[in-house]
Amino acid sequence: MTSQENNAELLAALMRQEELLKQLVAAINKPKLGLHSEAGSCKIYCNRHNGSLWYTLSNGEPSAIAQTALTGYLREIKFEKCERRGKEVYKLLATILADRTYILESGHDTHFAKGLLAAIALLTPQQLYSPVTIQPQPGTDESVLFCRVWIGSELVMTNYNEQTDWRETSKQALAVVRAAAEMVF
Repeated sequence: MTSQENNAELLAALMRQEELLKQLVAAINKPKLGLHSEAGSCKIYCNRHNGSLWYTLSNGEPSAIAQTALTGYLREIKFEKCERRGKEVYKLLATILADRTYILESGHDTHFAKGLLAAIALLTPQQLYSPVTIQPQPGTDESVLFCRVWIGSELVMTNYNEQTDWRETSKQALAVVRAAAEMVF
């Protein structure tokens, strides 16, 4: 087989793969049809204030989430100033696309936020084309909630301490997610 024939076969295979990827993206972005109760996004609060690891609010009332992990495509992380319990606070928001859009909310300087930021900062934009799994992990103290991040079956090992430069870690994590969002396949 000549080099030109090899290149032609490779090009044909890549074109088939590109078409399959387009179909996959279209299937992921397809809205749910028919009757359901999942319009819009679902905000998940990642803290242990209401007796669970994470919860949603329904009519202002907390509703514990029994599932121990969320798997989907990380599409955005950002910091937002908001008011909680009459005080102005900063929150970390992570948008995950799965069966619907989930927005994880955590205090910007909590162990959950630090674990998420540290893990994402270690990843490449290409890795974010695979689903990530976010897993809340309770600490020994009833108020502490950690965050584990998985790519496939691999735990993203993170390390942070008092000397960690959170401004730089946050910038790196934001840059990785932004770069992944801008990539074209």
